[in-house]
Amino acid sequence: MRIPLTMLAAAVLAGCTCEQTACRKNAVNLITLDPGHFHAALVQKRMYPEIAPVVHVYAPEDGFDLKAHLARIDGFNTRKDEPTSWKEEVYTGRDFLEKMIAERKGNVVVLAGNNARKTEYILRSVEAGFNVLADKPMAITPKDFELLKKAFAVAKAKGLLLYDIMTERYEITTILQRELARDPDLYGKQEPGTADDPAVTKESVHHFCKLVAGKPLQRPEWYYDTDQQGEAIVDVTTHLTDLVQWETFPGVTFRPEDAEVVSARVWTTPITFAQYQKNTSAKAWPAYLKAKLDKDGVLPCRANGEFTWRLKGVYAKVSVLWNFEPPEGGGDTHYSLMRGTKCSLVIEQSEAEGYKPVLYVEPRRKVPGVTRESVGKALQAAIARLSATYPGITAEAHETGFRVNIPAKYYNGHEQHFGQVTEKYLGYLRDRSTFPDWEIPNMLLKYQTLMDAWKKSR
Repeated sequence: MRIPLTMLAAAVLAGCTCEQTACRKNAVNLITLDPGHFHAALVQKRMYPEIAPVVHVYAPEDGFDLKAHLARIDGFNTRKDEPTSWKEEVYTGRDFLEKMIAERKGNVVVLAGNNARKTEYILRSVEAGFNVLADKPMAITPKDFELLKKAFAVAKAKGLLLYDIMTERYEITTILQRELARDPDLYGKQEPGTADDPAVTKESVHHFCKLVAGKPLQRPEWYYDTDQQGEAIVDVTTHLTDLVQWETFPGVTFRPEDAEVVSARVWTTPITFAQYQKNTSAKAWPAYLKAKLDKDGVLPCRANGEFTWRLKGVYAKVSVLWNFEPPEGGGDTHYSLMRGTKCSLVIEQSEAEGYKPVLYVEPRRKVPGVTRESVGKALQAAIARLSATYPGITAEAHETGFRVNIPAKYYNGHEQHFGQVTEKYLGYLRDRSTFPDWEIPNMLLKYQTLMDAWKKSR
């Protein structure tokens, strides 16, 4: 039997033979490299049979980023319901990256933190023979993108798995939007749209100051520096760009020439020192931000961005807006439109929906042959089919057409999606034959599109 290189590496690290590895539970040993974002901890919000409980952490210093990460893991270990049992073995020092490579105490590197060096970490990790599970974005500048392309080439040559954490593919309204768009009786064909009226639109509103795992989120000071975190046009738009590709052309393998950015812009969110202090506990502006303050001492954070592009003839637009904090009772929101020749599929997550995403089906009323009745009949047939996988979903009449009602059990939340992505990644490690051929080319096109938008915005 041919053993995938990833399993072979795990066998060596675990001190057992390749044949034993196939039946070992703890064939995966995690390394967390320079954690600086709460997403690094969310990968470990629960345990996995394949992953050993000891996780090796390498960081440059015992500072805020590392302490916050370890505190979150400790919170998971000590919670009342389904506590985890992670044991974090920590090394700190200026040579943390070299130490990780030399000690080789794991076979999967998890990356989520300061994005200024993330692409370098990715490349160094795969060059050293580690698989990588990386939070978005993998690259924040065109220079980084060149390193990322090299990293994918190295990973392919070494039989390693380099993958980014696309949690939004696991949100239930997005899943159902994608499925309904594949039903020609209901959706018809995908409208191409125009540059001024894109047929696919995704908008996301985020907040610097919010709750995570039920506690107020304290950001690291560097998070407000877009030279380190990345501008929104290459950060959160990673998710939205991925969803446009994944939903509009499911299973299609893209080529570099399939995408062309036609317009892009970036604008700022003003951040006062009082807000900055509330969210970071900083006592003063750091030098790298002080140099960017306006005449009133306010930070014009380049946090917002949008761009329009043509993907295989379909015009799409993504927009990201960052506010300091949400309205009372609110949170991050998402809007998504997919326009077919028979109906539009719309996800709304506004105050009217109680800030919970809701999927609507809206008939194209001005299209000949399309009626509310014909769309309703096709929707009921689609719901009946999808009920085999998602029992309990229904549809009801709504002022714009129809509302898809989804049982609460399917709304498992953004934080739980990290576990679902990790499970998917572990499955690919176990059996590389299940890894879709389109994933790597489409990841590369996604980051190519983001970099083209970054350049166009200037």
